[in-house]
Amino acid sequence: MSELSSAAPAADNRVALAALLIGGVAIGGSPIFVRLSEVGPMATAFWRVALALIPLFAFSAMKGRSEGAKPETLSDYAFLLLPGLMLAADLCAWHLSLHMTSVANATLLANLAPVFVTLIGWMLFRSAVSRIFTLGLATALAGIVTLKGGPAALGDGQLAGDGVAVIAAIFYAGYILAIGRLRSRFDTVRIMIWSTASAAALIFPLAFFLEGTLLPPSLYGWAILFGLAFVSHAGGQVAITYALAYLPAAFSSLTLLIQPVVAALLAWGLLGEAVGSLQAIGGAIVLVGILIARRG
Repeated sequence: MSELSSAAPAADNRVALAALLIGGVAIGGSPIFVRLSEVGPMATAFWRVALALIPLFAFSAMKGRSEGAKPETLSDYAFLLLPGLMLAADLCAWHLSLHMTSVANATLLANLAPVFVTLIGWMLFRSAVSRIFTLGLATALAGIVTLKGGPAALGDGQLAGDGVAVIAAIFYAGYILAIGRLRSRFDTVRIMIWSTASAAALIFPLAFFLEGTLLPPSLYGWAILFGLAFVSHAGGQVAITYALAYLPAAFSSLTLLIQPVVAALLAWGLLGEAVGSLQAIGGAIVLVGILIARRG
């Protein structure tokens, strides 16, 4: 009996690890979908969240009655809308950065979000910052300098795209903090639907007024958008969420390693964006710094 009971958790862990890897790969492919999209970055961001509502509502219907509290006051609704505001700003900035800098740079810099979570928590809530976190932050910054070719190269070239990617990471950190505050009261599905729907509503006017077209002209264009929404946005997050129910939270750091690597490999194979040796070294240093900061 004990052998059977020990075998079951082991099997669950193997499935969870596979789900974690699949989720990391799925999310790592999202910048390729964005670059291959037939509509602009804002329109792509809109369809990303709007189409993702389909599997989210389907999952909510299969789950049945929602658990946890329901919004009752205006402040409840305002707090439920806050993650959507942060998500909308994050997606608009990140999608824009993907058209201004390389896929590898944009994806790597967007993974600075866990660092900004701690910094914002320290500034707003006076959360303690450990020496390990400070070491990780310094390592990540050194990696960014290396990624750009050293201190002498920081003033040269096009840095705007990288800067927009860092702004996206800051907004995603705000999204994470907002979700964390809501999670103690509302259930995950309710938060996901509210944040995704409000993000779509906020991005729509930007896409409608700032870009020439909102609708892709071909079935290929629609396939790209559905792939981004279903595979990367909804599928990747669901797979990682499932995995973390069985694996230690530290394992989530594995997805940080997977996403930029997958994005860089796909960009090299599909978009012809080669990664130089100095860029690879700088990227590795940034990832090490992020992992150290997360442990702190």
